[in-house]
Amino acid sequence: MLKSLHIRNFALLEEVSVEFGAGLNILTGETGAGKSILIDALGAILGQRISTDAIRSGCDALRVEAVFSLHADARELAAVLAEQEIDCEEEELIIVRKVSRAGKSSVLVNGSHVTVGFLRSLAPFLVDIHGQNENLALLREDSQRRLLEDGDGTLAQLLSAYRGVYDAWREKRALREERAETVQEIGERLDMLRWQEQEISDADLQEGEDEELETEIRRLSHMEKLVDHASEASARLSEDGSAGAAVLTALAVVRRDLGEIARYDAGLSNAQSMIEEAYISLQEASYEVRDYCESLDADPAHLDHLQTRMDVIDRLKKKYGGTVSAVLERLASVRAELESIDNYDTDMAQLDKEIAALARDLAERAAELTACRRDIGAQLSGEIERELQELGMSKARFHIEVTPEEKYTSNGADSLRMLFSANIGEAEKPLEKIASGGELSRIALAIKTIVAARDTSGASMVFDEIDTGVGGRTAQMVAERIAYVAGYKQVLCITHLPQIACMADEHLYISKSVKGDATVTQVDLLSEEERMHEIARMASGDDVTEAALANAREMLANAQKKQVEFRKKTVHRK
Repeated sequence: MLKSLHIRNFALLEEVSVEFGAGLNILTGETGAGKSILIDALGAILGQRISTDAIRSGCDALRVEAVFSLHADARELAAVLAEQEIDCEEEELIIVRKVSRAGKSSVLVNGSHVTVGFLRSLAPFLVDIHGQNENLALLREDSQRRLLEDGDGTLAQLLSAYRGVYDAWREKRALREERAETVQEIGERLDMLRWQEQEISDADLQEGEDEELETEIRRLSHMEKLVDHASEASARLSEDGSAGAAVLTALAVVRRDLGEIARYDAGLSNAQSMIEEAYISLQEASYEVRDYCESLDADPAHLDHLQTRMDVIDRLKKKYGGTVSAVLERLASVRAELESIDNYDTDMAQLDKEIAALARDLAERAAELTACRRDIGAQLSGEIERELQELGMSKARFHIEVTPEEKYTSNGADSLRMLFSANIGEAEKPLEKIASGGELSRIALAIKTIVAARDTSGASMVFDEIDTGVGGRTAQMVAERIAYVAGYKQVLCITHLPQIACMADEHLYISKSVKGDATVTQVDLLSEEERMHEIARMASGDDVTEAALANAREMLANAQKKQVEFRKKTVHRK
């Protein structure tokens, strides 16, 4: 709901603040006072194009600020705001738009800078303007579809079941398209995969093989050093040489000497035991060193073989992951993909079978939707046509056309058009081709009257001079329907008809005056007494007589009775 509008330096509006209430807000005033300018300022908040010519003479910029209270169920709007990371926790939306004479424009939504394009995306959630030159929400197919479908339980169930099949059908088709696109690449990829499989499998890799090879290559590469050191160690252990007695020879002498001592004194028995153990251990070590020396075999051919094998492993590791484990994992992956490709034709045939079954189910459910929509459309068309006749369009014909198409969407396979003819003999035409804004406004009013109770959108409605060319009984019918709709949502209405003005919950009077060398427009909330005089003026002209005032009182009294009646209906239907 629109709570307030603050306008600065917009055409004749120097500085105007307007507070709006729930229900029906009526705006009246003399011709040229600036009523349409107020709607233009609201349009600026909704993302409409604003020329620098709209800036008040002598000023550098204009500014419009609007405050909206958010509908409790405004989940779609909240989602749009969340995408821009705009906070709306206070359930209030503050929109500020500035336009400078230099052509610069800025838009703020709850303090966040946004584009005019984003502002236009918010507009359908906030205000629906119906006027002579407005781009009506009624003309959009999504709006027409909501009007037809919202609130019908049977259709909602059919649509939910359809969308379940539709989503599955789309998913399968997308999968098939994805696979079909890969067909062209499969030939080349198949060759590559087979080559990789052959390359890795021919190597016959074993886990840990590279580590074992590295150890053996390191040993064979240093064979000369190994032989030299092992031979010297063996000689020093057991062979006497020019450098002196070998370790075992010397230790044997010590064994003997300690054995002689032990014959006479047990004081070195412990030392004797340790020497004995050492001799035995060294003797075993000498045998092991001797055997090691005899096993050493410098085989250059074997070393070359090992290095060649290691080169193969290193090359595969570089290509497929850095480790033998990674290479083996790649081999498993390649074999799995090869198996999948081998089953490709079988999989595609199965996929085609599933898609065909889903398509048959989808066609049946789409046909059910079409039939249901046509039934709803026929009933709604008749109701709208009767409302239009009550609104002074006695020859009007209205028809909601539901046409099945070959293309499936998330909403079914139907295209939707609202057709209208104002006069006998004229062909029914789509609403968007109707020239008269007044006709469109009355059609919108007729529709809103019928669907008011189930219209869950939080958007406020604006009727800009819907009463053009209306008088007498039709004027009264228009007034009553506007008041009825206002029982369900906020309505702003610019009018010249006293019948409509009488129905106001809030009556705002727009006037202009000369201030210094400039003309300014102001907006005032009328008291009950002021309101009666304004209605008398609207009904009788500027010369307000006692008779005119008495007539105004009677009109207001009758309007109040109607409002009480409407409120009872509203409470009952809610």
